Amino acid sequence: MKLEEQLQARAGGKCELTGEDATLIAYTLPPEITSNLDNTLLISETLVNQLNKTEQLNPDDWKFLPNAMWSENPSVQIVCWRMLNRLKNEGWASEALDILYLDDETLLEAKKTGDHENDGYVSFHEDSIGQRLLEGDTVVLTKTLDVKGSSLKATLGTVVKNIRLVADNIEQIEGKIEGQTIVILTKYLRKQN
Repeated sequence: MKLEEQLQARAGGKCELTGEDATLIAYTLPPEITSNLDNTLLISETLVNQLNKTEQLNPDDWKFLPNAMWSENPSVQIVCWRMLNRLKNEGWASEALDILYLDDETLLEAKKTGDHENDGYVSFHEDSIGQRLLEGDTVVLTKTLDVKGSSLKATLGTVVKNIRLVADNIEQIEGKIEGQTIVILTKYLRKQN
């Protein structure tokens, strides 16, 4: 039987965290690369996006954790522990975390990502007015910029198409102006809709 079929059979067509009907996605616990029945859960798309930090964490979406954390499935316990730690500034999450018990092996597995050391806030690339920027977006310069190491001057109103996000710096993107790839600070951009 394929992994997807095994997951469906175990989950009964419902999210393995909330128990609700939803659009389900197979989520493999980081830092694992190879999916198997022991490290993969079927959970709702909304929760997967927040787990993967592709969407901002919404504490209200996770209020089921104090009930789900008592699951006998170690993968569910790990997700609950990680998310309660990300939400520890919420009173209900802090209280649940205080009474959650994981055996030593499961706790060691839960700590592998180091995610528990950070708060739940996720930073994204944003333009000068706070709109989220994505790979491939088109932006407009809001200021005339001198390009270091070049005689090129990027003027106010210049359109930059198909931008790339700088992975390790949310304040920078890469884009081509007059055929030259340059790094541009996001505070000097406005997303073109």
